[in-house]
Amino acid sequence: MLRYLIRRLVALVPTFLLASVIVFSAIRLIPGNTIDMMMSQNDISASVQTREDLIKALGLDQPVLVQYWHWISSIVFHGDFGRSLWTGDSVTRLVAERMPITLYLGVLAMIFALLIALPVGIISAIRQNKPVDYLGRVFAITALSVPPFWLGTLVVVVPAMLWGIAPTVQYVRLTDDPLLSLRQMVPPAIVLGIALSGVTMRMTRTMVLEVMRQDYVRTAWSKGLDERTVVLRHVLKNALLPVITIVGLQLPLLIGGAVVIEQIFVISGMGQLLLMAVSQRDYPVITGIFLLVGVGVMTINLLVDISYALLDPKIRQG
Repeated sequence: MLRYLIRRLVALVPTFLLASVIVFSAIRLIPGNTIDMMMSQNDISASVQTREDLIKALGLDQPVLVQYWHWISSIVFHGDFGRSLWTGDSVTRLVAERMPITLYLGVLAMIFALLIALPVGIISAIRQNKPVDYLGRVFAITALSVPPFWLGTLVVVVPAMLWGIAPTVQYVRLTDDPLLSLRQMVPPAIVLGIALSGVTMRMTRTMVLEVMRQDYVRTAWSKGLDERTVVLRHVLKNALLPVITIVGLQLPLLIGGAVVIEQIFVISGMGQLLLMAVSQRDYPVITGIFLLVGVGVMTINLLVDISYALLDPKIRQG
């Protein structure tokens, strides 16, 4: 197991470097120029000298390769993601302030998604072609079809129009007021959770059905074991392997979903920070957020691989 873990960790190094190159290069392909936006918004005289001074002050006069080296070396050796071009604030500090909020929302959303998807998927498979199965399949298709931003807008607008209830504008920390914080975060978490649950539910149902057709499960049934024992001991352990992969691949999507959901529910997380940085072409903030998301994706994939190895010894021996 240790050798398998070392191999996976070594493989992350070139992946991280490739991700950093893609993030650094792709962000600079966004239409628009930071310098022009700064000069127009701050009513700076558009003289050539002023423009050149601003470019030099922000370090944008250096070759792209030199900018990349300074950026990636600061991250690797000092853990410094740079400073915002607009405010001069540390990107590390900005992300550290917003990331717990987005993680809080993401964890709640994933909990709701699993609480919905796993039971519905398992029950649908066990009661195949029964009314409860049809209801579960309809729910899964609906969850896949309804855009999260539309459902989120509906959740905000309908209560406001009918009962005058609007979402809390000021973010409340869980440590300050747990009940108010949960009341603020549960609706957006449910919206995100529903969006994620459709794929997981369908995969759970498919894999449980496939495993239940295996010979060893038929043998368990023939021995007179009750349904609960067969499902929990013989079916789920093998059926959940692909489901773990699906869940791991969906976790990064929480960041993309949070960008829109945080705007709708007025939550000051990384989604709002990213939208603001993109609108201002604030390269250090954008690259810092996307690189951290990339590292998160690699970490999640590593954890998924480890869980696979723990559940299936053939993987770590291969």
